[in-house]
Amino acid sequence: MTEQQVNTAAPSGAGPVGTGSSATGSIGTETIGGFLARLASRQPTPGGGAAAALHAAQGAALVAMVARYTTGPKYGEHAALVERTTKVADELASEALRLADADEQVFQAVIDAYRLPADTEGLKAAKTSAIQAALVQAAQTPAQLVKLAGAVVELATGLADVANPNVISDVAAAADAARAAATTARVNIDINVVAIKDPAVRSLLKEQTDGIEEKVVASADALTARVRERILQ
Repeated sequence: MTEQQVNTAAPSGAGPVGTGSSATGSIGTETIGGFLARLASRQPTPGGGAAAALHAAQGAALVAMVARYTTGPKYGEHAALVERTTKVADELASEALRLADADEQVFQAVIDAYRLPADTEGLKAAKTSAIQAALVQAAQTPAQLVKLAGAVVELATGLADVANPNVISDVAAAADAARAAATTARVNIDINVVAIKDPAVRSLLKEQTDGIEEKVVASADALTARVRERILQ
C-alpha cells in the first residue's frame, strides 16, 4: 500500500474511518447485511482480509454442520472422529472470526501510520519506522489465515469418507470456501510484503508462507473433485 492509496482510500467527507471493529464491537456479532454494507462502502476497512477470514469461518462452519449430521447409530463407529471434527471445526470458525476483526485492526494501523506527520527529519524517520512495523503486522494476520484455511481443508478431507451422504456436497462447499480464504489471504500478504523495505523481514515472511497457499488450493481442489465424483457416480 502506498501513501497515495491510503489518502484516497477514505476521502474527506466520506464518513468516519473504521476503527477495527463493527458498530457492535465485532464482525462476529454483526448482521450479514451490516457487514456487507460496510464492506461495500468507500472506507478502507473492512476489506479483502476480513472477507477472506469470513470465507474460512464459513468453511469451518460447514464442516461442523456436516459432522453434526454424521451422528447416531448408523455412524457409531466413526463417533470419535466426528466428535473431534465438530469440536475443532467450531474452534476454527471462532478463530477465523477473530482474524477478521484482527485484519481490520492491523489494516487501520497501517493507515494511521501513513497519516503520521513528517514535517521534520525526526518525524519522517518515526513515520517510516511506524509504517514498516504496521506493514509487518498486517502481513502476519493473513499468514495465520492461510494456515487456518489449510486446517479447514484437512478437517473436511478427514470427514469426507464417512460423512452423511445427504450433506456430502457441503464438504466440497467447505473446501471451496477455505480455498477462497487462502488465495485471498495470499494476495493480502503480497501487497504488504512488497512495501516492506527490510530484506530480512521480507525473507522471513516469505519463508512463513511460501508453498502453503498452493498446498491448500491443491488439497481443496482434490477434495472437491472427490466429492463431485461421489455425487455423480
